[in-house]
Amino acid sequence: MKTNDIMNCCKSDFDHGDDTDYFNEPLLLRPSYARSTSLLCDELRSFRISLRWCALDHSSSTGKFVSYLTFILLAVFVPIISSLPVWFQDLSIAFPTETTAFNLLVQFPESALAFLGFFTLSCFFRRYGLRQLLFLDALQQDTTFVRRGYTRELDKAFRYLACILLPSFFVEVVHKIIFFSTVKISLPYVSSGFPLNSIAFVLVLGSWVYRTGVFLLVCVLFRLTCELQILRFQGLHKMFEGCGSDGGDIFQEHVRIRKQLAITSHRYRFFIIASLVVITASQFAALLMVLASKSDKNFFNSGDLLVCSTVQLSGFFLCLLGAARITHRAQGMAAVASRWHMSMTCAMAGVEQGKQEDDGFLPVSTCNETDSDDSSDMFISFSAQHPSNFQTRQALVSYLQHNNKGITLFGYALDRGLLHTLFAFEFSLVMWILSKVVVLND
Repeated sequence: MKTNDIMNCCKSDFDHGDDTDYFNEPLLLRPSYARSTSLLCDELRSFRISLRWCALDHSSSTGKFVSYLTFILLAVFVPIISSLPVWFQDLSIAFPTETTAFNLLVQFPESALAFLGFFTLSCFFRRYGLRQLLFLDALQQDTTFVRRGYTRELDKAFRYLACILLPSFFVEVVHKIIFFSTVKISLPYVSSGFPLNSIAFVLVLGSWVYRTGVFLLVCVLFRLTCELQILRFQGLHKMFEGCGSDGGDIFQEHVRIRKQLAITSHRYRFFIIASLVVITASQFAALLMVLASKSDKNFFNSGDLLVCSTVQLSGFFLCLLGAARITHRAQGMAAVASRWHMSMTCAMAGVEQGKQEDDGFLPVSTCNETDSDDSSDMFISFSAQHPSNFQTRQALVSYLQHNNKGITLFGYALDRGLLHTLFAFEFSLVMWILSKVVVLND
């Protein structure tokens, strides 16, 4: 950190007087650090370090060159070479043909998903940058509740990545150790033995970690963006409970959330749809190959396929569940607004009849809000001096009823109904493949 930055930080801190909580406040909550890019205490420091170690740093020309070179090496060159059966000579048993077929079935979808993730991240970093991608610049307009919640989500972002990557990594390491201890690699003009097997083991394992990490990183970024909008919907829910809630303020906040939801849908729609196509094709090709093959399946010849399928489905479900949650929140706001409108109307009617309390506030409901997504209980109070206009509330309810989509894919809301449709489609494909396998075996 430069000397000037330190002096500016100290000066900014002392300007707050006796506010001792300021020194413990996260940087995302400080306006003076809204566009910080170089401070060691920056909230995005862990993201930048992780991107640099993953060779995904596009902040400079050198970083871009290293990033593209690493992608070509680990996502294209190594998978192609490792798929060639002429490399391997089995030491104990005849090298099974199914092992090569399963290996090809694993390498193609992993490289395809890595390409989708790398292409998506490259476009994001070139057009938006990390701060704009994570909507950090817009946090200054949010409440403290939303900013503190988003700070916690930033801290937990890579935990989800580790929860998927680490268990799969350990299984993959065990499989590769068994595989490379069973086979011997032979190359022209190169003496085969333990050093060559060790080099191949490191390259293949590094390629798997890189491709899997790139795909899961995009899934985690999408989920993090969804969590921000969920926090904003929770803040909007609190606005309905606020004393003297104004329909115009609620409308402006919902318009801002809707705009960011549309931006998020536009950014990630290609990644989600392309990932769905790749994962569906690879999973059903694997299912058809496994069911049609008459040889024994074991951890040696199909362990890679198990790990690949687990990672693909885990990352994709991470995206789908995040999108479904936020869409469910968006669709529930119309019901919240309707209850608010009805409660305010009944309370205003009571006030007009001289039934208001002495302090000027009339609680409409004594139910406490719960943390579940299906929560419908509210505590609403209003001020008799600043009532919300009936026409304004009615217009707000009508607006929310006609603008209740969350994450969309070319106009189709990614909600629970769409998830049920996808499940029915995938289940139909499974039944079709099973019928073909039964006919072939007969």
